[in-house]
Amino acid sequence: MVSELINANPVVYEKKERRVRSTPSCVDEYAAEPIDQLEIFDHLRDIKDPEHPYSLEELKVITEDAIEVDDSNSYVRVTFTPTVEHCSMATIIGLCLRVKLMRSLPSRYKVDIRIAPGSHATEAAVNKQLNDKERVAAALENPNLVDMVDECLAPSNGFAG
Repeated sequence: MVSELINANPVVYEKKERRVRSTPSCVDEYAAEPIDQLEIFDHLRDIKDPEHPYSLEELKVITEDAIEVDDSNSYVRVTFTPTVEHCSMATIIGLCLRVKLMRSLPSRYKVDIRIAPGSHATEAAVNKQLNDKERVAAALENPNLVDMVDECLAPSNGFAG
């Protein structure tokens, strides 16, 4: 996808085992279901890195601990950590996180996507871009960006490469 990799040999971590979610036996099918940190992590963990054949979980770009959920106020914050300080794909990764949550969560949720403090050279600029509705909307009108995001969000076929 990219001719010269910024981080040619990233550290790859083992994926966490998926936990089975239990559902209460008597559920009101019309009630809003609470959303928690694990559910958000499950939505995001398999997003593919734009430069590597690994998931954001495998590269520790996202972790369960870096997700905050305030369900009563319909608020989610995801903090991600690029693998290198000068990651040119940080904005794309953030856009992938935002799009995945836009497609997965009820529209009542406000989603805040941030780079971990001190982990990127242009942290403030990237955070501003990722949380500006007009900039996000403009980015999603660019067919090349949408193709890149869709590729990162596409289900993995189990093969690296």
